[in-house]
Amino acid sequence: MRRSQRERDGIEIGDAAAAAIARGHPWIYASQVAHGLDAIKVGDAALVVDRSGRALGRAIVDPGSPIAARVWTLDANVAIDERLIADRVERAVALRERLFDETTSALRLVNGEGDRAPGLVVDRYADVAVMRLDGAAMETWSERIADAIAPVLERRGVRSLVLRATNKSATTKIAALRGPSPPDVIEVREHGVPFVVDLARGQKTGAFLDQRENRVRVGRLARGRRVLNLFSYAGGFSLHAALGGAIAVTSVDVAAGAHATAQRSFALAGVSLDAHDFVTADVWDFLERARARKQKWDLVVSDPPSMAPSEAAKPRAMAAYRKLHALSTSVLSDGGVFCASSCSSHVGLDDFLATLDDRALERSDLRVVEIAGAGSDHPVLPAFPEGRYLKFCVLA
Repeated sequence: MRRSQRERDGIEIGDAAAAAIARGHPWIYASQVAHGLDAIKVGDAALVVDRSGRALGRAIVDPGSPIAARVWTLDANVAIDERLIADRVERAVALRERLFDETTSALRLVNGEGDRAPGLVVDRYADVAVMRLDGAAMETWSERIADAIAPVLERRGVRSLVLRATNKSATTKIAALRGPSPPDVIEVREHGVPFVVDLARGQKTGAFLDQRENRVRVGRLARGRRVLNLFSYAGGFSLHAALGGAIAVTSVDVAAGAHATAQRSFALAGVSLDAHDFVTADVWDFLERARARKQKWDLVVSDPPSMAPSEAAKPRAMAAYRKLHALSTSVLSDGGVFCASSCSSHVGLDDFLATLDDRALERSDLRVVEIAGAGSDHPVLPAFPEGRYLKFCVLA
């Protein structure tokens, strides 16, 4: 393999970053790079060396990002190319084939850093695979990645590979890379439960697949209970609660379009809407009004959007979680169950639990009976705490 001057020179990093890479952390922050960034273009694959010049591996580099490089291999003799990408995706998909059966057709096939494919996410919805790339550097690789992974996916029955836009202002959220353009809305199943996914307008790649096993938990807890689902989005928790035997379910979200998707899922699963309310409202306002009216539910689920997009936002997020959790448990009946979730990676588990203690909740009758995270299709690396972003705490 002939190497360019940039590849020979590479980027030089400090001792702490070198030690982190050796442990398996795949990110190199710009502040950790001693030399070399100014000579590298966005998306270049570069050699990573320590202060002594010893080769540590190879990374895809983004000089303008706080995450300046993502390490794909610790073998300096292995090129980052279509062959390496196809191998990583093949291994990731093969793992899912051992973990899931035909009763689940919506799952994450490639979980970026957790599958040692940093910056690359691939989610499957029936015969459509949705690819999302994290950062400008990875976006320059979109066609090469599509070339590499399309055969791997086609062998598993995927007909369409689409790219999900990461720019929130993009007019089109998905664009076909290989195969026919997918439908805007698609029907899938998780553990046999059918639901509707809005690929064209939905959040993330279309659905929050990381909460799949937690939706099952809520379904098991819901029997004979009145359930309140806050930030209900497309109603996954609500549907599982209804199918689990809830007496009634109230779903609250500010987006009426999300309720429409939820109701389509209820219909697809054969669940009558007679005992289930869909309230289009700001959750905070709804809880204030419910508390004033002394309304109570036996099971309350709170799954808000990320409240701490950055470390600087963490103090404000902690205050918001405390307020939200106090409001949520103020409408929880005696002997009820509270499920609190956070998808903010900057809020660790201990921090999140601090928003659920007696002082925060203004009551002393609840205990944590279960703590969970994302499902097994969202593997994480032991040395990469950033990947353990999802917290799901059950209190009773």
